[in-house]
Amino acid sequence: MSQIHVIHENPAWLPPLAEALDARGLPWTEWFMHDKAFDLSAPPPEGIFYNRMSASSHTRDHRFSAELTAGVLAWLTRWGRKVVNGPAALDLEISKVRQYAALEAAGLRTPRTVMVAGREGIAAAAREHFGSELVILKPNRGGKGLGVQLFHTPERLEDYVRSDRYEAPVDGIQLLQAYVRAPRPVITRAEFAGRRFTYAVEVDTSEGFELCPADVCAIGEQVCPVGVEPGRPAHKFTVVEVPDRAFIGRLEAFLDGAGVDVAGIEFIVGPDGQKLVYDVNTNTNYNPEAEARAGTAGTPRSGMGALAAFLGGLLAETRARAA
Repeated sequence: MSQIHVIHENPAWLPPLAEALDARGLPWTEWFMHDKAFDLSAPPPEGIFYNRMSASSHTRDHRFSAELTAGVLAWLTRWGRKVVNGPAALDLEISKVRQYAALEAAGLRTPRTVMVAGREGIAAAAREHFGSELVILKPNRGGKGLGVQLFHTPERLEDYVRSDRYEAPVDGIQLLQAYVRAPRPVITRAEFAGRRFTYAVEVDTSEGFELCPADVCAIGEQVCPVGVEPGRPAHKFTVVEVPDRAFIGRLEAFLDGAGVDVAGIEFIVGPDGQKLVYDVNTNTNYNPEAEARAGTAGTPRSGMGALAAFLGGLLAETRARAA
């Protein structure tokens, strides 16, 4: 019997999705993408395949899980299986450079960014393109805000790059990005399932963050992309209404064009009021406390519930076609 196959590499992120699938009585299994073997000459099993590979997989000693997943997705696609967040989504997940190219092609603004290959050219590139401006250093392939640092002067950046504290990105590519001073110390993450808007969550960045909505991960002011400002929110994560429905529509259109089915898209409002999109997470998680506070009549919002409903609908369609 066909079922939902969850492709992932982090067991810690699986339980909330498992609970949502089980609550709907949906049959599912997991494919742990670390040390798994596949017979490429044989057809894959029937069902729906949901790719949850993360750009941060290498930080959990799963260095080649993304590459393994890319091969598996190609195999599934060759056999005509329905893949949620297929090869195009994985390609964006592991490269912010390719994200920005796709976003800008869709007419969405991104922060001014300079790509640098190798360690030696970082300080010189920062001086050439940003001068004495504040600049953010981030890995092209990161995840959860890992490795993102704000530098107030070129000298501090150069000291860091030359020091033993420097961490090389897994793909060898670093990004220098313009600092955006937001009117409020928050970023917004819009969640989408089935390429359609589910809800948005504001994330308080006044103490810095690893941006994994499932966790409250303060890790020091150096990673904060917006700085400490007045008007700090009462909670780290807060579900909010997004009044700019036209902007949400543009994000949905981007997902349609990019071939991404499930995502959390992060953006920040600059001092001129314009929205700048700086990250597309195709392996999205949700914060249960924020969802509970946003619920009505004792029923919390549920991102995983919306995702499970989407996957269940696809499974029903696949079974109907087979019948």
